[in-house]
Amino acid sequence: MIEPDFLAELDRFDAALERETTAMLQGEQESPRVGEGLTFSDYRRYAPGDDTRLIDWKLYARTEEFYIKQFEEERNLTVHVLLDSTASMDYGEGPAHKFEYAAKLGLGFAYLTAEDNNDFRFSTFRDTDRRLDAGRSNRGEVMALIDQINEIEPAGDTTFEAALTAYADRIRTRSLAVVVSDFLADPEDIEAGVAALARNDVDVLLAHVVAPDERDPDVVGDTLFVDPETERTRRSYFSGQLADQYRDRLQDHVETVSDRVEELGADHVLVDTGLDFFDGFAQVWFE
Repeated sequence: MIEPDFLAELDRFDAALERETTAMLQGEQESPRVGEGLTFSDYRRYAPGDDTRLIDWKLYARTEEFYIKQFEEERNLTVHVLLDSTASMDYGEGPAHKFEYAAKLGLGFAYLTAEDNNDFRFSTFRDTDRRLDAGRSNRGEVMALIDQINEIEPAGDTTFEAALTAYADRIRTRSLAVVVSDFLADPEDIEAGVAALARNDVDVLLAHVVAPDERDPDVVGDTLFVDPETERTRRSYFSGQLADQYRDRLQDHVETVSDRVEELGADHVLVDTGLDFFDGFAQVWFE
């Protein structure tokens, strides 16, 4: 069960976001993904009283004249949160539960987007997507989303290509698509879905959640494994060499997904749901 008080923790980002923006002005670093991002606009001559941190010293070296960098706000960004609600997300205990942790990551993006007066869309997806928000993009909307998400029971499986392609066809504005999932699917299918999102010049961010027990299963000996999406079972003696092979295959899968989507220009962040939520969210937000 997601409690809304976790949103208050995100207010701690205010100071962090200000530091990011200041760092960008001083060193031309990228601004945070969401909110009033600043992009270089033009130069003008330095005038007494201007912030000396904005002087372009490289230009001064060439011209021996002081010029100030001017920046403009980036507005009207739409953030599309796509939350995997398939059966494999119903895994983990307590705060480490994959679906709840993933939902909080998505809600965090919605919350901070609303705080910066930008628009968000929030959907779950299986074989197709289901939009949950009502288009208001405010705090009250986020609170209503928490109630809706608490009623969802992850089930079924998905085809990333079909679900993400159908969603991509409806994006019409400058956007960031945040896909939150465990990405337990064929990497080619994931790649095709991300390619569909990215083809419209949409920035794509994949928040790849994995539970601690998935990375290092706490089982030894004769064990019955169940695929939560297909309900197929397999009995194996899980120990020693087989356990090492499992960890290697999981790591290979994560790296393959990361490599394929990054070749498309998307960002991929692996988040262990055993992390404190604030730390996990910061990992994704500042990617």
